[in-house]
Amino acid sequence: MGDIVLRVSLVQYDIVWEDKKANLDYVENAIKELAGTTDLIVLPEMFSTGFTMNSHNMAEPVDGETISRLKECARQYDVAICGSYIAKDGDSYYNRGFFITPQKEYYYDKRHLFRMGSEPQSFSAGEKRLIVEHNGFNICLLICYDLRFPVWARNVDNEYDLLIYTANWPASRRKVWDALLTARALENMAYVCGVNRIGVDGNGLSHSGLSKMINARGEDMLSIEPDTEQTKTVSISKDELEHFRAKFPVWKDADRFDIKI
Repeated sequence: MGDIVLRVSLVQYDIVWEDKKANLDYVENAIKELAGTTDLIVLPEMFSTGFTMNSHNMAEPVDGETISRLKECARQYDVAICGSYIAKDGDSYYNRGFFITPQKEYYYDKRHLFRMGSEPQSFSAGEKRLIVEHNGFNICLLICYDLRFPVWARNVDNEYDLLIYTANWPASRRKVWDALLTARALENMAYVCGVNRIGVDGNGLSHSGLSKMINARGEDMLSIEPDTEQTKTVSISKDELEHFRAKFPVWKDADRFDIKI
């Protein structure tokens, strides 16, 4: 049996503030251009609106335009797509991560809400982590501020191979972004992908991007230049990851945690 390889595309761009049509059009065009060259496309956090707290006006149900268009793109171009959007579920609003394949869709509600940006006043917190199997890889999808909380990302018994953070991470904390992404890769012995937006948002916050893929040794496999609107694709190897885990099995000595929800 040959190596299992996953081609992952990181889409770093300047999100147009609260303009769903402009952002959806941009992303749909990016997906079309990537067709046939990738297996998974990763978008920034709140990719269609920017990190706005205007949840009541920006939220959509799961059958709304945003997810409907992404599902159609996934089917038409035979690719998986992940990121997050503003969701309405009953009377609650969520910063909801999505992982959409041509056959199925999965969702994750952001656990750690960014209190310094008043996110808890506009959204409800999720209570359950998501791990998806896709093309031979187990993939965990988390969102932005989740990056600061290593217990939530703990990879017990190598239950995932790729950890993704979709983000709107401010440029003023770019050093933290780099340090924590690398730390999550090293401590969890997994590939880590972080996709961040660029540009100035509607709150006046600047974002520098610095999207990247890191291997389990903490080495950058791909890095997008700061303040650059660009899409890059990298291939990750399941055999290479499993070989390293077997050669250096620190995961066998990892602590276990019970998380109180």
